[in-house]
Amino acid sequence: MLRPKTAAERKARLARILELLDEHYPNVTCELNHETPWQLLAATILSAQCTDKRVNMVTPDLFRRYPTIRDLANAHPAEVSEIIRTTGFFNNKTKSLIGAAKKLLADFKGEVPRTMKELLSVPGAARKTANVVLGTAYGIATGVVVDTHVQRIARRLDLTKQTAPEKIEQDLMKILPQERWILFSHQIIHHGRKICEARRPKCPICPLEQVCYSKDKRLAA
Repeated sequence: MLRPKTAAERKARLARILELLDEHYPNVTCELNHETPWQLLAATILSAQCTDKRVNMVTPDLFRRYPTIRDLANAHPAEVSEIIRTTGFFNNKTKSLIGAAKKLLADFKGEVPRTMKELLSVPGAARKTANVVLGTAYGIATGVVVDTHVQRIARRLDLTKQTAPEKIEQDLMKILPQERWILFSHQIIHHGRKICEARRPKCPICPLEQVCYSKDKRLAA
């Protein structure tokens, strides 16, 4: 595909990208298993530099041992660390989990807040984490989740030239309709896991191949 030269061409190409994503990933959502906003927040904290699959192997035991926010707030750090050890960076994540639980009890009556500003005050909740929780748990579109998949694919699709996640998010927020912010991230993350991999993208079977002109496009199998 040729690079679009006008604003109208760029707009039409973006519309086609969204159409193709809807066609191939119509009902995707967050793959972190959870039953409550608190469980999602905890799982998202654990997912930093770790796969969702690994987190989903750890959280059943974590939530069984500490079924409420208060239980985790009062937990012994060494016991929590042992449960979450395989997610990596377990000492820092333990501090974040226990700190988050204490913060929610102290300042938010044990509830996960529904605003970006409040969530960012919770230990372990950076902007990406806050966007995941607000979007998935509450359906509140305050931004676009930018993980490594979104970061990589947004650049490959020439939706941004930035490298920093916060700047990529700002670029995506400018061009995407707000009602697409939540779903777009889920779709791109699924696409990154299944097709548009970092080292060996499966371009010959990619549903977005027709709208992609990335320099590292691989049309040979």
